Amino acid sequence: MIYGATGYTGGLIAEWARQHALRPVLGGRDAMRLGALAERLGLEQRVAALSDPERLREALRGIRVVLHAAGPFSQTSRPMVEACLHAGAHYLDISAEVDAIEALVQRDAEARGRGIMIMPGVGFDVVPSDCLAAHVAGRLRKPRRLALGIRGLTFATRGSAKTLAEYAGRDVKVRRNGTIIGVPPGSLERSFDFGDGARASLGVGWGDVSSAYFTTGVPDVEVYFEATPVMRGMLTASRYFGGVLRTGPWQAMLQTWADLLPDGPSEEQRAMVGTVIVAEAEGPSGQRACARLRAPEAYTVASMTAPTIAARVLTGDLEVGFQTPARVYGANFVLGLPGISREDVE
Repeated sequence: MIYGATGYTGGLIAEWARQHALRPVLGGRDAMRLGALAERLGLEQRVAALSDPERLREALRGIRVVLHAAGPFSQTSRPMVEACLHAGAHYLDISAEVDAIEALVQRDAEARGRGIMIMPGVGFDVVPSDCLAAHVAGRLRKPRRLALGIRGLTFATRGSAKTLAEYAGRDVKVRRNGTIIGVPPGSLERSFDFGDGARASLGVGWGDVSSAYFTTGVPDVEVYFEATPVMRGMLTASRYFGGVLRTGPWQAMLQTWADLLPDGPSEEQRAMVGTVIVAEAEGPSGQRACARLRAPEAYTVASMTAPTIAARVLTGDLEVGFQTPARVYGANFVLGLPGISREDVE
């Protein structure tokens, strides 16, 4: 089941799955929109709200894998995981939220007891960056530090904007000595070479801060976005006006603003841009390994990675408990997808 199939990313995932001989059940809470999508793709639909546990459990009857695409995951992952544990269905999601991923780490023992896998981050975050992190970490003996730089996150859907609004004014999450801590927004800055020389980049609280630790064992993890004027402005506002942005009225206004955004970019818009990820690992004696990965636009990547992993889980290619993509499927997994390439950087 693809739950949240009527959302922008969920719809892309459903279309890609259908085009590649998969026949997922479409799930969601909006019967009218779900019905229209199911009719267009020729797929089964099941309507259930996350706020209705009994109906949700009924909707998962006979489902072996749930691909959860309805964020913000800070609010939606728990009820879906509860339903998956009850139904014995493997749980996948496309979350980029550090706190939501960390909450799923705590369900590891329950998942093992039920014989199911819980794997968040099967979209753009964290599949390509997780694979790249595993690659550079594997080139060093006992790496201590990992830094990821990301360029090209040009577009934001309504769902992504709502998540950004929810986290406005909060500290940026990083991992130090194996523990996740918060630092002030805009306080971390360094350079990455995305292929055209060093470019300033700013620290962000991205899902790899959680997942890369479980994939690589590296105790210090930081994630950066290229410091575009928009990104620098957002982090500056978050740092100096965070207290105001976290208040109820401002949160309501930010959520309303997110609702006014278009669903997401068109296929033509997505085809015009790409993404670049750089991973740098450092060993205890200062030795370094660096690699660069080029990929299509982020939502395009998610539309491929998520159903590809779901298809592998359906064949039994999985490990029970809490897992991360590269931990189970390896550093080279992402290289099997169209338009993605990797190069080592000296």
